[in-house]
This record gives sequence, C-alpha cells and structure tokens, in this order.
Amino acid sequence: MTTDADAVWLVAGLGNPGPEYASNRHNVGFMVADLLAERMGARFKRHGKAQAQVVEGRIGPPGPAGRRVVLAKPMSYMNLSGGPVTALRDFYKVPAGRLVAVHDELDIDYGVLRLKQAGGDNGHNGLKSITKALGPEYFRVRFGIGRPPGRMPVADFVLRDFSAAERKELDYFVDRAADAVECLVTEGLERAQSAYNS
Repeated sequence: MTTDADAVWLVAGLGNPGPEYASNRHNVGFMVADLLAERMGARFKRHGKAQAQVVEGRIGPPGPAGRRVVLAKPMSYMNLSGGPVTALRDFYKVPAGRLVAVHDELDIDYGVLRLKQAGGDNGHNGLKSITKALGPEYFRVRFGIGRPPGRMPVADFVLRDFSAAERKELDYFVDRAADAVECLVTEGLERAQSAYNS
C-alpha cells in the first residue's frame, strides 16, 4: 500500500535552456526549481529517458509529513515543455493530481502568486504544450511578471531580463514561490491558496 509520504510528486519549473535565457522573465520557473533543489541540498542532473534535468528528493518537514518529489527543468524550450513533462510523468508514474507546473504569468502583477488546479493556458506556450499532452488537470503555481510596457510585444517582454528595480525584490519573490510549492505539495491546494494567493 502506498502512503502519502511515498507518493511521488512531479514539480516542473518552466523556462528555456541556455545561459542567454537564464535571467529572463520567462525563466522564473527554472529559478524556483533551482531554489527548491538548493533547499534539498541536491543538484540537477540529466535524466536518461527525458529531455530534462531532474532532482529526486523530499520536500517539507522531515519524517512522514515530507513528500517525495521529482523537480524537473524541461530542456526542450518552453513551447515544447509537454514532451519532457509527459516522459517524466510516465517514467515516475505520477498522476495529474500530483503534477505541478511553476511558470511566469503576464496577467498578474509582478511578484504576486496565484495557485490553482486546472483551467486554461492563458496564451502561455509552456502550459499549452503540457495541456495538449496531458490535459488541463495539473496544478499551477503562477508567478506574476506583469504586462509589457507601452506597445512592447509580449514575446520580447518575456524574453527580457527582469529590470533593475524588479531584481531588487526577485530573490524574495522566488523564495516565496518556493515556499508556496512546498506548502501545496505537503498541505494541499486550499491551504497553499489561503497562505500564498496574495
């Protein structure tokens, strides 16, 4: 019999691979995944069966309240995230009810978090790809990046680095998003929403 503590969660931080994208707004999912890995005292390694980097471990308190987690960073580029996430879901046998995507969100002010399960993709290419492959029932940790200024195209905005003013608070907001992921996995959506849906 599998207990809650044995059940594996898959947490996919979404972004684009490569140093040129590392500090982009679109890569905030990678930033949160990196911090979660650091908290686990682990480093990302290439997965043999999926185009992704992964860390396996536990998050949350030690003992039975802690949860087994696979942290993932798809290495396929954002708009193809569904392929690596599906491969990892199949490899680790994770149901949609234990899959979490961490991603940037244009329609939320910078630094604001919103957690939810299921729903549309809101034009986000990473979510579009995952939903097409797996359906919409997974959890989302949505990290607000705000709208582009003036008439700047959305694609240019998300592929730009955070501004100097935004960077002053970025570590704090990434830390809070990592806390939200831990709370979602260990205590459930309702508890995480009441604590972090600012």
